[in-house]
Amino acid sequence: MLNFINLLAQAESESLVPAAPPVKDQTYWFPEAASTFAKDVDPLFMLIFWVSLVFFIGIVGSMIYFVIKYRDRPGHKVQKSSSHNTALEIAWSVLPGFLLIWFFVDGARGFFNMRVTPDNAEQIQVIARQFNWEFHYPNGDATTELHLVRNRPVEFVMESRDVLHSFFVPAFRQKQDVVPGRYTYTWVKPTKEGVYRLYCTEYCGDSHSLMKTNVTVHNTSEERDAATYYPWEDETPINNGKRLFNMKCSGCHNASDVPKTGPGLANIWGKEETLADGTKRLVDDNYFRNSLLNPGSEIVAGYANQMPSFQGKLNDDQIFWLRAYIKSLTPGTEAEAGADTKAAEETNSDGDSSEKTDTSKSDAK
Repeated sequence: MLNFINLLAQAESESLVPAAPPVKDQTYWFPEAASTFAKDVDPLFMLIFWVSLVFFIGIVGSMIYFVIKYRDRPGHKVQKSSSHNTALEIAWSVLPGFLLIWFFVDGARGFFNMRVTPDNAEQIQVIARQFNWEFHYPNGDATTELHLVRNRPVEFVMESRDVLHSFFVPAFRQKQDVVPGRYTYTWVKPTKEGVYRLYCTEYCGDSHSLMKTNVTVHNTSEERDAATYYPWEDETPINNGKRLFNMKCSGCHNASDVPKTGPGLANIWGKEETLADGTKRLVDDNYFRNSLLNPGSEIVAGYANQMPSFQGKLNDDQIFWLRAYIKSLTPGTEAEAGADTKAAEETNSDGDSSEKTDTSKSDAK
């Protein structure tokens, strides 16, 4: 029940883009095929399925027949059975062996196709962390939902910032582990426009089931660029903070007061939190900054020390944006967050912050 509540709360904190069309993989069977890999995977799967079904029916049917025919019953005399039949034993060993060779050759052909990336594939950087995904595009844009162009091959260069994850899009028939401490690679050529689901399929913590996002396949590069573009320099600090929150924080924190791996962040500004050592700490600007840069120093009671440090990963502008957004989640502090926004806009109007904004945009991506 808590995971369902968390999912609803997470939906409320989605990014500022309009609601996407329905996802196309809501089925208990194979979802709609949306990549070139389906022509290798689907027929082989169905072949193995039907061969297995025929053998299952034949073996279990024969077993049931013999159990009934030769069951122990009054008046039945035990019949002598043959102990050896060379022809039969060769047949049931060799003939299935040919089937296994067929399966192997077809499977190997599909596997090698999946492992050899075309030379003309674009590269998208994938960052996995508990419990969200982050995608960085060749033009510098970054999103928490994956956006691709139809009929354009793309290579994913993947890294994990914490534990083992796994990148899986059922509609693409492609899965690849994302391993901490190294890069892993996979590629795909999407063939159908639509919205599909991306899952983490390696257990990675208590909110593993929520580590999923949408994959949108666009018809043109222009559509994709419009979907991934975000005007950092034109938005308010609160909106920029919300964008960063969805990219960096929403895997472990809700923008409501419902806890996930970490506490919910609504209604906390200006309140006292009880820490793991029993002391009290006021949630203010200094506490917020320290929680980002040195999270292990002040752990809220009831939560584990598992938040990664953002030291060197967020610049001052980004911390300011996040602070403005988190403040706005507490009633009564909107005015203070708004004042922060106004001050930032006045600074930008003086022309002093254009360089900082460009740097912030780059770092955010």
